[in-house]
Amino acid sequence: MLLLLQILTLLGSVAMLMYGMKIMSEGLQKMAGSKLSNVLGTMTTNRFTGVLTGSFITAAVQSSTATTVMTVSFVSAGILSLSQAISVIMGANIGTTFTAWIMVLGGGSFDLRIVIYAAIILAVVLIHTKKNTNMGDFLMGLSLMLLGLTTLKINATDMHLDQMSAVRNFFQTTANWGYGSYFLYLLVGGILTFSVQSSAAIMAITMTLCATHVLPVDMGISLVLGENIGTTITSNIVAMSASLQARRAALAHLIFNVFGVIWVLFIFRWFVGGICDMWGVDFKPGVPSDVSPDRLNGILATFHTAFNLTNTCILIGFIPQLEKLVTWILPSTPEQKETDSQLQFISGGLMSTSELSILQAWKEVHVFAVRTQRMVGMIHDLFSEKDELQFTKIYSRVEKYEGICDRMEYEIAQYLNQVADGRLSDTSKREVHKMLRIVSELESVGDANYNLSRYIRHKFDSKVQYTDQQNKNVEQMLYLASTAEAYMVQALEKENVTRDEFYQMTNMENEINNFRNELKIQNMQSITDKEYDYSTGVNYMDIILEIEKMADYIINVDEALYERKHDK
Repeated sequence: MLLLLQILTLLGSVAMLMYGMKIMSEGLQKMAGSKLSNVLGTMTTNRFTGVLTGSFITAAVQSSTATTVMTVSFVSAGILSLSQAISVIMGANIGTTFTAWIMVLGGGSFDLRIVIYAAIILAVVLIHTKKNTNMGDFLMGLSLMLLGLTTLKINATDMHLDQMSAVRNFFQTTANWGYGSYFLYLLVGGILTFSVQSSAAIMAITMTLCATHVLPVDMGISLVLGENIGTTITSNIVAMSASLQARRAALAHLIFNVFGVIWVLFIFRWFVGGICDMWGVDFKPGVPSDVSPDRLNGILATFHTAFNLTNTCILIGFIPQLEKLVTWILPSTPEQKETDSQLQFISGGLMSTSELSILQAWKEVHVFAVRTQRMVGMIHDLFSEKDELQFTKIYSRVEKYEGICDRMEYEIAQYLNQVADGRLSDTSKREVHKMLRIVSELESVGDANYNLSRYIRHKFDSKVQYTDQQNKNVEQMLYLASTAEAYMVQALEKENVTRDEFYQMTNMENEINNFRNELKIQNMQSITDKEYDYSTGVNYMDIILEIEKMADYIINVDEALYERKHDK
């Protein structure tokens, strides 16, 4: 019964550690909001700032997986280039070593439980009083992580693993195979990390086994090397549904870590021996070191940091070559070329926090607007086209884009509904509401363009001839609508409409409405004066009125953006 309780405590401690890190990471990311993506996008001007950025963000959110997945998503979205992403990923490998040093503190001789429980009380107060919920989440996550580490250490000591013959025999047997042992533990570390999706949890278990004098330090370090490879699997899985550039970024992460493992294995015992000397420990391959747990944990953390720092220093000068290598392994093919119907920003799923997911959704909305803008250009070409074959080709493109608009509205709305299921601030809830309104308006713009194409097709098929003045009037209305569309796309790109810009758009709407009213009067007069027949006048006004309706939808988007700014 006691053994069962100890095993459950061991598993519960690991689960608490993993959950604590997740909550802490999410709390920090919520506090930072979209600033994390801004940091990634603006602080990667060269490979060195990219490495520093990746290190900083990973140390802050305590998850190299979160940073790497975020980076892969930004590559897919076109925010980061492949070379920028590689430098950020290198930095993430350095930043993740900070986690090991936290574990050294949490697993040390000082009992942190008094501080931990006090932090939990403070976190609960912050969360339930809603004074600073995100800070409360961060403190709760940090407390659970340290409590998991402390419980893991105490439970491992109580289990007396070093006195269990079965455990000792297993590690003694597998530790006597020379480099075969290193490869075995490297493989085990990779598989375990991939299975639990947390290198931190496996690092904690590794430290516990070494600290209890069961696992030799060089075997523990082999597990750490395996963890470095196992953690790259997550980003590669995420990238499978993303763009070609994102898959290349994830592959670069794998190659970077595999290369590091290969070169360090050539000097493995020398490297490990040097780290042990730094801590005053006599290194004996395959033999557990009979020194204090603090020093053994320090050796593991030091190796983890030294290895990733050295690997980054070696490869930072070869980022262009690494970029060429992954491009050669994953070349562009006609089948892999992204189509217009493919989502660019949110195809990889939700980001690690709702705030970052909202940021990605805004960028996808901008792409949506750009596609409706292309439709306006197609309508202009369709109206002036005289060749039947070319007319049919343009009309088919408009039909295709109308289907794309329908799908984009549905998929973005579904994505926003998933975001809304998370914990959102009042500001974020308003963001989601406004985006849902905007995508509905954009879909209406797409419908209006499709209706225009049908009216123009009826004119073309019926051989209806407009007067020169009618053609000029339609051209003028299309010009006003396309100008309004350009302003809307620009506003969505910066997610902002100033007061002056909004008034300018309102004036343009009034101009379009007044022009429509003027054309309605002119049309009735022209029919009366027999300048053209009634059916031609009806087709003509259908086009004019549909353009005006499209302009209304465009202005509604600007209105939603203007309200968004002034609601903050």
